Amino acid sequence: MPHSKGFGRRKDRRGTDPVAIGSVLDELLEQDELSRGIPIATLMRRWPELVGERLGSATRPAALEGGILTVSASDGPWGAQARYLTEEIRTRADEALGGGVIRAVRVVVGPPASETRNRR
Repeated sequence: MPHSKGFGRRKDRRGTDPVAIGSVLDELLEQDELSRGIPIATLMRRWPELVGERLGSATRPAALEGGILTVSASDGPWGAQARYLTEEIRTRADEALGGGVIRAVRVVVGPPASETRNRR
């Protein structure tokens, strides 16, 4: 029967004992790639509640790296409004994540880089 490349070379032999799903999820969340996406997903889901419906429809959290939340605004006027409210946005977003996560907010105008890459 065909196997995926490298299947026979695994260093950690898998056992047949059942494992609790909670421990599997805990291990996954410890991986940097997955854990970085959880806070931004939380902010995206709660964004209109955190910044209000009107600002929430014209802006969105684009990235969270090194304690800096990047907010993408649809155009210049909405970007100016978000810049004016950066401290309030920082406080509310930080509270939504449990505190001590967001040190600053950076506002950019236009689609986030990930959206631009997807359009090409």
